[in-house]
Amino acid sequence: MLLKIRKYHYTKEIPEMDFELEDEYRSFRDTVHRWVENEVPKEWARALEKDEHAYPYALWDKLTEAGFHGVGIPEEYGGQGGDVVMQMLLARELARSLGGLAWIWGITSFAGGKSIGLYGSAEQKEKYLPLIASGQLKAAIAFTEPGGGTDLLGAMTTTAERVDGGWKLNGEKTWSSSAHVADYLLVIARSDRNPEKKHQGLTLFWVPAKTAGVTITPLAKLGMRSMGSCSIHFEDAFVADEQVLGEPDKAWYMLLPTLNNERIMVGAFCLGVIDGVLEDAVAYMQQRKAFGGIIGRFQSLQHYVADIATMQKTTELMLHFCADKQSRGEDVGVEANMLKLIASENANAAADLGIQILGGMGYSAETDMQRYWRDSRLWRIGPITNEMVRNGIAESLGLPRSF
Repeated sequence: MLLKIRKYHYTKEIPEMDFELEDEYRSFRDTVHRWVENEVPKEWARALEKDEHAYPYALWDKLTEAGFHGVGIPEEYGGQGGDVVMQMLLARELARSLGGLAWIWGITSFAGGKSIGLYGSAEQKEKYLPLIASGQLKAAIAFTEPGGGTDLLGAMTTTAERVDGGWKLNGEKTWSSSAHVADYLLVIARSDRNPEKKHQGLTLFWVPAKTAGVTITPLAKLGMRSMGSCSIHFEDAFVADEQVLGEPDKAWYMLLPTLNNERIMVGAFCLGVIDGVLEDAVAYMQQRKAFGGIIGRFQSLQHYVADIATMQKTTELMLHFCADKQSRGEDVGVEANMLKLIASENANAAADLGIQILGGMGYSAETDMQRYWRDSRLWRIGPITNEMVRNGIAESLGLPRSF
């Protein structure tokens, strides 16, 4: 359990709560922190990102050697074990240096380890989880449609048609990160063209990326560089029955818990970016001189740093609350939405302030502020727009659906 709440009796004294990590989590966090400093420092991440068309296999290999692909996967399948709290601690520490490149770990952890672990059959778990844990398998998510964006259900045009021994997929997905190097694609498609409700009649497929009829095309973009994002075209792509995850036509019901997990993971990545922004801003303010002294003495810049530190702490508290709640099996849908909202907006605002603090150097590719800003900007859009998140929060309070 993440939050240790001290027992108390009802007295006139205010009960004391302890929000510190338990020893096991603190030890893991500190170990990862040291590993990041030694193995994937910021200057190394900047160098990787400069070649935006080259997938960072060296980073993948370092994550493999450290055993991080196995975090969250049970030991019986070759993993390291660990709950969602431990995964979020890892995500935060990676993003502090790597920024968006932390998704190199996160995509396969979500699309592979989490999805196979939750929806997979016993045979699928035995086959794929050891490969994921050992870094031998890369996965990509293929959910978003070109004409839909956040309107995943309403815009779903990718179809799955039953044929002898399996299914044929037709349609197109977009913004599938790392699909060009993936071994498997986690694909959602409409298997019932006339459902009573939009969330019905969807099936989840675990598609080998080199399947005949699958065409993957890289896309240029502002941030999240180097790992690549792609469009995927399916033309009569055959997928065998054994590549279906869970029950056909029931994908949406299975996905909901993992979508919450994805939003918590985004919150952790955003917090890691805030960590990186804050430490870089403070360090720069302590050594940069102007007008006869260090710029750290300027009140306006101190206010910026104070705002960033406040963003850091509020995001941290919300992340710990959500991760702990989900680790105990409690419903965290609304809270995960709230976390994704404040974390992404805090991270992008913090990075913007960081650029302002560094001035011209904040805009320079020689520092990380511009990279933090570019990468964090996406999290206000994906995996769901913050506008749609706000709609969902309002609806949870009893207000009518606004779309």
